[in-house]
Formats: sequence, structure tokens, C-alpha cells
Amino acid sequence: MSKKDKNQTVEEPQVQDDINETVDESQTQELTVEEQLKEDLAKEKDKFMRLFAEFENYKKRTTKERIDLFTTASEEVILSLLPVLDDFERALMHIEDDKEAEELRKGVLLIYNKLLSTLEKKGLAKIDVRQGDAFNADNHEAITQIPAPTEDLKGKIIDVIEKGYKLGEKVIRFPKVVIGQ
Repeated sequence: MSKKDKNQTVEEPQVQDDINETVDESQTQELTVEEQLKEDLAKEKDKFMRLFAEFENYKKRTTKERIDLFTTASEEVILSLLPVLDDFERALMHIEDDKEAEELRKGVLLIYNKLLSTLEKKGLAKIDVRQGDAFNADNHEAITQIPAPTEDLKGKIIDVIEKGYKLGEKVIRFPKVVIGQ
């Protein structure tokens, strides 16, 4: 072999190695571009899923708020009518003592029942509180404390001053009570 042949044979593998390296680099670049696109797709898909879930939660929340608004839309009106309801109850208690006003009592009772049934149709419900029930600061409003007439009434409700009411599941007026000390 001549010197020229040796140089040619030696140079040929180097050229092929350069070509192979170029092909390998372009494949790795393609793979990185492909991998980059896959990562971008995964990120966008995750972003989309989060946004979709957030929108679904928003729809549920607004639907619930709308239902709550419809059920308690008349809360202000009913709150303003509660003192009238209390006045009717006081009037009925005083009329019962007077035997001569039987017809008046019947008329007042009729109007009271009609008002009460109308408010109940709109979602109003009495909160049932009796003497001797345990006092709970979350459910009752204590007006005052008096010495308990008996030992078993200490920390319990002695008297109910004003009835409490709920509108649907929401308490719109807590019962006002006197508790034993």
C-alpha cells in the first residue's frame, strides 16, 4: 500500500464517523424536540383539566348560592313580620283571660293562624325550646341569669322570653332565654 492509499483509508472512517455523529446529534435534537412537545402537551392538558375542574366547581357553587338566595330571599320581610307574630301571641294570651271577649279571641286567633300558616309555607319554622332544656350558647341567646329555683335547673333554661325561628335551615332569630345560675 502506498502512502496515498493509507491516507485515504484512514480518512474514510473519520468521514463516516462525522456523518454518524451528525445523524446522532440530529436524532437527539429531534428526540428532545419531540420530548419537549410531549411535555408541553402534558402541561397544557394538566392546565386544561384544572381549569375545567375549577369551572365545574364554580357552576356548582353558583347553583347552590342561587338556590339559597331563592329560599332566603324573603328573609327581610319575614324578619319584619316576626314582631307582629309576637304581638299576636301576646294578645292571644291576654284575651284568654277575658271571658267576655270570646268572639274577639276567635277573630284574633283566626288572623294569627292565617299569618302563621302563610309564613310556614314560605319556610318559617319555630325553634322548639322548653323550660328545663340545657342552655347552648350556639342555639340560644341568654338575656339574663337568675338564681335557679331548684338544683337540677342550674345551667338550664328557666324561661323563654322570645321564640326563635328558622328560615329553611338558617336561623334568622335565636330564642331569647333566661337561664338558672
